[in-house]
Amino acid sequence: MSGEGRLRVTENSSTSGGTGLPASIEAAWGLRDRPVKGPKPGLTLDRIVGAAVSVAAAEGLSAVSMGRVAKELGASTMSLYRYVSAKEELYVLMQEAAMGTPPPLSEAEEQAGWREGLSRWAWSQRRMFQRNLWALRIPIGGPPASPRMVLWWEQGLEAMSGSGLSPGDKISVILLVSGYVRNEATLMSDIAAAVEEKGVSAEEFMARWERTVRRLVDPARHPELAALLDTGIMSEPDEPDYEFVFGLERILDGVEALIEKGSPS
Repeated sequence: MSGEGRLRVTENSSTSGGTGLPASIEAAWGLRDRPVKGPKPGLTLDRIVGAAVSVAAAEGLSAVSMGRVAKELGASTMSLYRYVSAKEELYVLMQEAAMGTPPPLSEAEEQAGWREGLSRWAWSQRRMFQRNLWALRIPIGGPPASPRMVLWWEQGLEAMSGSGLSPGDKISVILLVSGYVRNEATLMSDIAAAVEEKGVSAEEFMARWERTVRRLVDPARHPELAALLDTGIMSEPDEPDYEFVFGLERILDGVEALIEKGSPS
């Protein structure tokens, strides 16, 4: 995009330049520049987002507030509002920073077909969330609108380019897979936090849970659960990532069945 075609507005404007997006999100797209004249501001959008990410990584998303981020930067709270109009807007920018750019599909992966590409896309998202567990707590406020989030969606659609699915079904598959990844990562994160809080190993945590449930379960009222506990399977260690692999493969099985049946929409 040429310099003449770009929007030249100051960073302290919170109104959109015609895209309907907040000014800070437009800045992430490269649609807004800092004015070339005048003193250089002491803050930048990148510094603000970086400080917010550091707070979230150390103490969780709930610790992030405009006041706390300002304190980290040695600035006044009001000065942050020249760059970000609300905490919810800051969350979007934090998620943008955390997500990074999706790794491109290799030529071999492209040739392997939609299933391999979509599986790799899901695994990449999962690793991103595992590196930034706080990002799982960001409320979903709508469809992706920041550059990297849009790139992730683009790559997911690209993975299904040869699937034969209709555009509507491709979007539904993207929502299904990304929702599964997010839910599984959240569940595993919550379990890991519970284990850490107890100060025991994961194996001991599950053993305690099994002993408790055994005392509560009545074989007459809960015959299936009682029979399951009797097998001892709950105490057996799973292979690494077993649950994620199991769930993802079943979802992809369903997508494959849809493709074989013929996309109805």
